[in-house]
Amino acid sequence: MPFTSSPRALWALVDCNNFFASCERLFRPDLVGKPVVVLSNNDGCIVARSNEAKILGIGMGEPEFKVRELLLMHEVAVFSSNYALYGDIASRVMRTLESIVPEVEQYSIDEAFVPLRGALAANAGEIADEMWQRVRRWTGIGVAVGLGTTRTLAKIASEKAKKGSGVCLLDAGPEADEILETTPVGDIWGIGRKSDLKLRSYDIYTARQLRDADGALVGKLLGIAGTHTALELRGIPCLDAANAPLPRRSMVSSRSFGEKVRDKQYLAEALAMHASLAGERLRKEKLEAGGLTVHIRTSRHGVEAFYDETASVTLGRPTSSSRDLIHATARGLEEIFRPGHAYAKAGIILYDLAPPGSRPGNMLDLVKPKSADGRNDSKLMRALDAVNKRFGRGMLRFAAEGKREAPWRVKSDRRSPGATTAWDELPVVKC
Repeated sequence: MPFTSSPRALWALVDCNNFFASCERLFRPDLVGKPVVVLSNNDGCIVARSNEAKILGIGMGEPEFKVRELLLMHEVAVFSSNYALYGDIASRVMRTLESIVPEVEQYSIDEAFVPLRGALAANAGEIADEMWQRVRRWTGIGVAVGLGTTRTLAKIASEKAKKGSGVCLLDAGPEADEILETTPVGDIWGIGRKSDLKLRSYDIYTARQLRDADGALVGKLLGIAGTHTALELRGIPCLDAANAPLPRRSMVSSRSFGEKVRDKQYLAEALAMHASLAGERLRKEKLEAGGLTVHIRTSRHGVEAFYDETASVTLGRPTSSSRDLIHATARGLEEIFRPGHAYAKAGIILYDLAPPGSRPGNMLDLVKPKSADGRNDSKLMRALDAVNKRFGRGMLRFAAEGKREAPWRVKSDRRSPGATTAWDELPVVKC
């Protein structure tokens, strides 16, 4: 698509194509052009599909057992989720973008917003083309780059880019009208299923119709968020630092077991693992938790009596220390564990999240941050995170998390090697 110089600020959305499936193909060149799918935790549902798999009619979120015959018939390559690999490749993509532009706002594991101002906006076409080429050249991952005067338009442009040349500018004019006219209103960023139904009841079916709709009607149907979306479709930026989505107030780390668990020790290990992961995420997002809830339950579909219980644990002081969180989960488990049950799932919820130093002060804030038992955990956590970032998640972990091969851990029988995150799984080349 030809580009014209524009003095206006623009947003670029860089979106990795079929990201999980693309990561799996990086070290399997024999799978290029062949259908690939990636399964969810415990190898349950399909969470990623290559274009070839989509053509076969394999649906997103489809339980694997329901399409097993189709997968076998078409020799589809099936992989268990390898989040360590995906996270590492994603970080490489983001670092590649940072080598081109000064600002990169990672939106999800495989998407990033890039603000283009001044000279960058005037040369948006060249910048977008360079991002598209360099990410593919340096990481092996294909991306789509959408450009627009607002984040919402950039999102729509990126979807168009996936079906075209890989780069798309959504600007004023007949071509932009055509793109908005062919974009279902339910596919717009921020328009959920309920909002979609409301708009359709008033004959608003496309992005163009929402853009041109009466503002009072949109506000009545969708509130301030919907009004912002309509304005963004008109090229009026409404999502910025002043009114971006509020920081998260809670965080969940929960997962079903690979096998049913009756042993209390195994439950404690699983909860310790969740606490450790949650602590790592808190530190990465520069947050602290003020409280924690422990949750365990049996299967809803078993023949045994259903048991589902939670326990809330008050933390002595806000923390992001995995060690503190592990101690708290152990206390919560003591309250709710009942022997004799075959537990199917366990997890934790962290709440009252806030950045360090943002809460009302007290006398304890005059001393260095310490854990619940008075130890200073900041250096320990930094060392833990540094080692795991370099050598792969879980390389250094707490003994309370148990063995790597514990039976409660999730099924991942088809997991690919951690070619970029585990030394012992590096590819071997024989000459």
